[in-house]
Amino acid sequence: MTTVAEILKSKPDAQVHCVAPSDTVLAALRLMAEKHIGALLVMEGEQIAGIFTERDYARKVVLLGRASVDTPVREVMTRAVRFVHPSHSTEQCMALMTENRLRHLPVVDEGRVAGLVSIGDLVKSVISEQQFIITEMERYITGAR
Repeated sequence: MTTVAEILKSKPDAQVHCVAPSDTVLAALRLMAEKHIGALLVMEGEQIAGIFTERDYARKVVLLGRASVDTPVREVMTRAVRFVHPSHSTEQCMALMTENRLRHLPVVDEGRVAGLVSIGDLVKSVISEQQFIITEMERYITGAR
């Protein structure tokens, strides 16, 4: 069973990208586009104030006719942020994401942000784990060493 800590170690760029609550939606979108990511943590110092996602943009900015250039992230971010610990398993994360319709989970270790995992990270991990099991079973069945 793979843990969140193992997933974070395997990510080539495990850096967590953040914005401040006062940053504009346009600045957040530019950062997301530049980094090819779908979510940003909204931080006040060392504390998570919220999360800003593509879904927040679509539902709370575009559909409401707001202007990205002068809307602060604090007005459209998701404030109730679910998070996991490095010891959580992929299965626990996927259950939490499914239950709460989430695509991103911050990873918090001893009160500090340690990373961010996406549904894509989890699916990749599960597929890799299943492929390993299949390969081992094939070796066992064929008697290969």
